[in-house]
Amino acid sequence: MTSFTLIAFVGFLLGIRHATDPDHVIAVTTIVSKQRGVLTAGMIGAIWGFGHTLTIFFVGAAIILFKIEIPIWLGLSMELAVGLMLILLGFLNLTGMLKRLTLKFMPKHASHSVEYGFALLKLGIKSRQSIGMWNLTRPLVVGIVHGLAGSAAVALLVMTTIHDPSWEIAYLLIFGFGTVLGMMLITTLIAIPFAYTFQRFSALNHGMAYASGLLSICFGLFISYQTCIAGGLFTDHPNWTPH
Repeated sequence: MTSFTLIAFVGFLLGIRHATDPDHVIAVTTIVSKQRGVLTAGMIGAIWGFGHTLTIFFVGAAIILFKIEIPIWLGLSMELAVGLMLILLGFLNLTGMLKRLTLKFMPKHASHSVEYGFALLKLGIKSRQSIGMWNLTRPLVVGIVHGLAGSAAVALLVMTTIHDPSWEIAYLLIFGFGTVLGMMLITTLIAIPFAYTFQRFSALNHGMAYASGLLSICFGLFISYQTCIAGGLFTDHPNWTPH
């Protein structure tokens, strides 16, 4: 029991740390840059973490239980998907399409205003609270794609340190819970400056949104280079190390 408690504690902390990976933070920053509500942004982060946990759990469990080996070309392809997705998110942000899609699919009946008090930060933020299918499916899909790219590394780490399949599966769930909580906290913190500057400093708000879009494109191009050129995805001798 003591050993399992330690494993659960470590898995939870690693899940929170996993949420801070650069590609994860950049992706959710691009998504929440158009959000006016801090609590809505936190919910989006939780949905992202849930999608990420889904793939980590099912793909990781398959690797653990059936000793499946991910082919190199498939592993590189999953990482390339993350890069292309970051480029797409950045493009949608820079062109304003992300905002238009958010407004288009926003529930028309969501008209109540909620005030969020931040005693520590001395901020009062009024936000139109609305989730809608667009804000639900977008972070879910992004989280699923990120989970595919990282599931092999998580499963291999578990298999080299824990040698009981039931504990390994439990670790994946605890790791996923930590990721959900970590991403929820991160998106809430990221959304605060965007929500605070939305009406008070609109020029700064737009500049921050454009900067997040450019950063997403640049990091997406970097990941694409790492997989296609450095990793040799389209060559006869690809090279991939799960991470």
